[in-house]
Amino acid sequence: MASHPPSLAQEIDAALAFWSAAGVDCDFSDDARAWLADPAEWAATPASPAHTEGAAGLPPAALGRKTAQPSSPPQEPASPRQPLWGDSPPETLEAFRAWWLTAPALGTGGFPRIAPRGHANARLMVVVPDPESGDSDTLLSGPQGRLLTGILGAMGLAAEDCYLASALPRHTPMADLAGLASSGLDTVTMHHIALVAPQQVVMFGQGLSAFVPAAGHDGDHGLRGLHRTGANPPVLITETLESMLDMPRMKARFWRRWMDFSA
Repeated sequence: MASHPPSLAQEIDAALAFWSAAGVDCDFSDDARAWLADPAEWAATPASPAHTEGAAGLPPAALGRKTAQPSSPPQEPASPRQPLWGDSPPETLEAFRAWWLTAPALGTGGFPRIAPRGHANARLMVVVPDPESGDSDTLLSGPQGRLLTGILGAMGLAAEDCYLASALPRHTPMADLAGLASSGLDTVTMHHIALVAPQQVVMFGQGLSAFVPAAGHDGDHGLRGLHRTGANPPVLITETLESMLDMPRMKARFWRRWMDFSA
């Protein structure tokens, strides 16, 4: 007996049965669509009071009807971002530390603010994203600090050769570094580096690249240079100290970068 090809209705029933057996019984879309009307005719149909709601009590937008939208008011040009310290930036490291610990513009939080430590014209300035969770008086007083002490010793640097700082004033878990930098903390970091005027800068955390927006990038080595007036220290941006504690292989990767950087 000759077999007949299935009809369109049979094909549709088979497709629906397949998806039903797979557990799919609905089709969802974020955008409303007019499935049956001609798009050009539908768009040209004016809205009327009689059609403000459909049979199910839904507004026209939910049924796919295109209604006239009120024109948006002209947008005001964005105002220049104001520095977090207003019109009087700290002019010395002592003034910066005092501002860092007390400025209302830096917000409040559950963890204490921790001051940077070190002196101007340091051989190396170290910048981390934020203080350690256990820091109360001294920056990097926990496991990350002990790892950093070992790293600096391997570099041949003593504590008095270095200036230690954080991009955020307090411990901030899961911080949105890019967002915080764009809020004005990038300017704060750049000004801080300018006040310290170190010979070199190492930033432990790839997210800290947002805090030096004027820096250029050199391939996979994370080498950066700060382009500003005055002193122009080279900057190495690498993995966080926390990641090096969790993944020892990151220490070897950092060391290779440091050897290229310091050379």
